[in-house]
Amino acid sequence: MLIVEPANPLDPAPAALLARAQALQAATYAPEHNHALPTEALAAPDIRFFAAREGDTVLGVGALAIRAGYGEVKAMFTSDAARGKGVGAALLRAIEDTAREEKLPVLHLETGEELEAAVRLYERHGFARSGAFGDYIDDGVSLFMSKPLT
Repeated sequence: MLIVEPANPLDPAPAALLARAQALQAATYAPEHNHALPTEALAAPDIRFFAAREGDTVLGVGALAIRAGYGEVKAMFTSDAARGKGVGAALLRAIEDTAREEKLPVLHLETGEELEAAVRLYERHGFARSGAFGDYIDDGVSLFMSKPLT
């Protein structure tokens, strides 16, 4: 049974998945186009971090960054073994539910066209392509998406 719950990104299993995600980002994007938060930053008070697990096995992670007037989806990643099993969707639901509890009117995210499976997941869950937000700039590499929550 898949369980999605708040977690500590510094715990060994989530940290290991985050390290894999960061390695993928580093291999895919030049440093100036890599907007992944460091693992330690995901433990900050304005971040709600989640892990999806079956038993003791962590299959995926994701986070909600609480920003002034919006939430940002961060650190979404699933293990290879979990792909296609609804783990990403379950994490996204937890993030959306938490954003609604926090009374945030919209969720934004930044990703890249190269991460095709992620883009498809976000589109299936109501995210649409949008412009840059927050401190991001439209650099021609990032893909920005948004979903109203009201």
